[in-house]
Amino acid sequence: MASKGIKDRVAIVGMGCTPFGEHWDKSADDLLIDAATETFQSAGVERDAVDAYWLGTMGSGASGMALSEPLKIQYKPVTHVENFCATGSEALRNACYAVASGAYDLARAIGVEKLKDSGFSGLVVSGMADDGTASTMTAPAMFSLLAPAYCKKYGLDEETLKDVLSRIAYKNHLNGAKNPKAQYRREVPMDAIKASPQVAGMLGIMDCSGVSDGAAAAIICRAEDAHRYNDHPIFVKALSCIVGPAEGHKRQEYDFTSFPEVVANGKDAYEQAGVKDPRSEISMAEVHDCFTPTELVLMEDLGFSARGEAWKDVLDGRFELKGPQPINPDGGLKSFGHPIGASGLRMMYEMWLQLRGEAGERQIKDPKLGLTHNLGGQPGRCVSFAAIVGESG
Repeated sequence: MASKGIKDRVAIVGMGCTPFGEHWDKSADDLLIDAATETFQSAGVERDAVDAYWLGTMGSGASGMALSEPLKIQYKPVTHVENFCATGSEALRNACYAVASGAYDLARAIGVEKLKDSGFSGLVVSGMADDGTASTMTAPAMFSLLAPAYCKKYGLDEETLKDVLSRIAYKNHLNGAKNPKAQYRREVPMDAIKASPQVAGMLGIMDCSGVSDGAAAAIICRAEDAHRYNDHPIFVKALSCIVGPAEGHKRQEYDFTSFPEVVANGKDAYEQAGVKDPRSEISMAEVHDCFTPTELVLMEDLGFSARGEAWKDVLDGRFELKGPQPINPDGGLKSFGHPIGASGLRMMYEMWLQLRGEAGERQIKDPKLGLTHNLGGQPGRCVSFAAIVGESG
């Protein structure tokens, strides 16, 4: 049975997002202040009007004081959350549920990560002590396994799939070149993408998302109060977080062409939102393109393409900015990098801009529903999050 959800019971009335990049001159505190300030201005509220806060970060702070100190929050509840790459989205989910429950009138979700100073290139977490038999593969190596599995299952030759993966990277960089807040703001030629130095398996450097710093935030209120704060709020249709039993990496028969957690996640989110056909009803999506084959597989797991058909949709231009169903219109992780605590809210920031007609060169014509998606962990053992937002009713 799917979760009942809170469709149209809460609204986002303000959002803010810092530029993502190498912020050597800023601390995590600075980034939090910048994102919070833009969000307060967006919603037209003062700091003290917010009843409760949720902070998402993996390695840039501990406890609620990581937020209360830089924002000088005066004796309010501040909760620190973490859920791998869904950390920022988890802050949003908790804030939305708190408002929907009636516990608070106005809540803030905010996420931050300062990766460049840390020296980490992925999840900023040290492994738990174990017996030494756990996998030591890098993230690119683990996700590179998706590519040959896809070729084998659907009869593609590697050269064709390399064209498909390069097209995904090209699309996302093309979109990011139009985004003033992206880390990488230039188009990258297809030939350069295909010829980028090999990292793992079929993956080159240009198949991998970057490392960056950033912060993003949202203010949430009850749906009936939304127009008190903003003339054009956006309304939450679904919030779904699914975690699997983490058994895939132990099973010889594990199918690397699908993430079961994402399949269940999409099903739950669509049931909450009342979406019957995601291919036709979801106008746009921000998905977790940590690596190019990840985005390819997600198109099928989220129901945007039929099984074994996503590669054709990529080559046909379906997911491009002017296509029928734009994916990662802001440039995705490929253009922004992945400061873990901020990424989910950065994705929602693009939905905010698009649904309000404020996305500039990237503006999609008349979007109705937008989906954001995070995938944390690795094939066979991961966390999946999906949110769906749109206009009222």
